[in-house]
Amino acid sequence: MTEIVHLAGPPAITVTLRRAAGLRRLSLRVSGLDQKITLSVPRHLPQSEALAFLSEKEGWLRAALARAPERSSVGLGSVIPFRGEPVRITAHPSRRIVLEGGHLFVPADPDGTQTAPRVAAFLRDRARAALVPAARKYAAEVSRPIAAITLRDTRSRWGSCTADGRLMFSWRLIMAPPVVLDYVAAHEAAHLAHMDHSPAYWACVARLMPDYATHRAWLRAHGTTLHGYQFGI
Repeated sequence: MTEIVHLAGPPAITVTLRRAAGLRRLSLRVSGLDQKITLSVPRHLPQSEALAFLSEKEGWLRAALARAPERSSVGLGSVIPFRGEPVRITAHPSRRIVLEGGHLFVPADPDGTQTAPRVAAFLRDRARAALVPAARKYAAEVSRPIAAITLRDTRSRWGSCTADGRLMFSWRLIMAPPVVLDYVAAHEAAHLAHMDHSPAYWACVARLMPDYATHRAWLRAHGTTLHGYQFGI
């Protein structure tokens, strides 16, 4: 069950209150993808307590929104990162997308509606081509099988691993430097052996990638910027 709450501005803030069974505590989250705010509330907690918590956290909310990266629509002339390097989206008579000399050449798009979805599809394809072999490599190093690998445009996670060995990754990782993408592949492959974040798990990550802390820090510092690019999909 959900409802909408508004905090008076300026600027006004819209918060989605979501009541969930089994939830033990209040949880407030600002999406890195679209800055949507969600307050998850235990099903039987009084409304007054939820609203008091929200009021208490209003300063934190406004600071988090102020730090959010500028959102930019992707189209012809846009510059986006690809494997950590800037590329400019440029029209070209070719029927396929070509990456060359700092340009991402895309088919001509007279009405401007197809460029962003085409670029997103290109990024997903390249992300799969990079993440699948990386994940398989690290899974082999921990001697665990992978049941499946899927790519999504996730809001809060760069990757995940289920108990039955299904890995999920954000395709936006292809915009990050290759070593950062590799780190996330190692991070999730390590979960095939340790379904937690225990010391044993982090020791496993360190064996797979001794300098993982540097790449983890990059994601924390710059990851939200990758979510600022809007592909209209």
